[in-house]
Amino acid sequence: MKRIVVTGATSMIGAALIEECVRHGVEVYAVVRASSGKQNRLPESETVHLIDCALEELERLPERIPKGCDTFFHFAWGNTGECRNKSTELQSRNIFYTLKAVRVAETLGCGRFVGAGSQAEYGPMDVDKISPDSPVNPTTPYGASKLAAGQLARMLCRELGMECIWPRIFSVYGIYEKDTTMIASGLRRMLAGEPTEFTPAEQRWDYLYSRDAGRAYYLIGEKGKDGAVYCIGSGQARPLREYIEEMARLTGARNPGIGAKPYPEGAVMNLCADIGALRRDTGFLPEYTFEQGIRETIQWLKEKNTL
Repeated sequence: MKRIVVTGATSMIGAALIEECVRHGVEVYAVVRASSGKQNRLPESETVHLIDCALEELERLPERIPKGCDTFFHFAWGNTGECRNKSTELQSRNIFYTLKAVRVAETLGCGRFVGAGSQAEYGPMDVDKISPDSPVNPTTPYGASKLAAGQLARMLCRELGMECIWPRIFSVYGIYEKDTTMIASGLRRMLAGEPTEFTPAEQRWDYLYSRDAGRAYYLIGEKGKDGAVYCIGSGQARPLREYIEEMARLTGARNPGIGAKPYPEGAVMNLCADIGALRRDTGFLPEYTFEQGIRETIQWLKEKNTL
């Protein structure tokens, strides 16, 4: 890769990918919504160009980005967060936006399109590891829309003579993570000395630090195989209780409140990514332990005064 486009550039993984690209001297056109006020998440570098464009206006990108880009990373996705499954219709619009992004990528001269799928495409499964070839059976509007977007993007890329790769992201935590997630909200409360409440936390879970996720995406852009689906995770699972206890230890929280809440209806009890294909094709292996990632996240929270 020499010149890339990244939509959703200020997202957790988008920002981590761009940091990795800066380290490798890759020129980046970072597509951001100016009104979001999150541009400061991106590194200041002569190789990073901020492009103001909303998700709904992606067709205007060729007016703002010169042709000659080689890879298009599409992270932008509307209606995320806690309420992402409240409206099937709103989620389905992202399928259209994804196909629009493919068209734009082709206009800009990109030969490769890399999307941002989700483990939600599989639906609840009770297996040791979920692989790219595991059966897909999404049970939410978000998961169904991600699955449809990936399948149709692959078909459209084939029509246009482009390569298409669809990574499926599992549980990523770290810098710029949404405040509503278990780790982000838990860390903030623990650091502020506020009480926390969790389920019995007996689930087997796979967590990957954001910097590792960004590096995984960089390697996919460099070495990924056309048509591939990759699972983005650490490849290792531990009981959720152990992660919470480690967070409490590192923040000094005495009683994390494990078991204070019941499991929600339909709780996923087993989630671990099979990263064998990702490792084989790109050489990716996580570099951060959970403790290292949490320590960096805590330091960032304190430095940014986001508690």
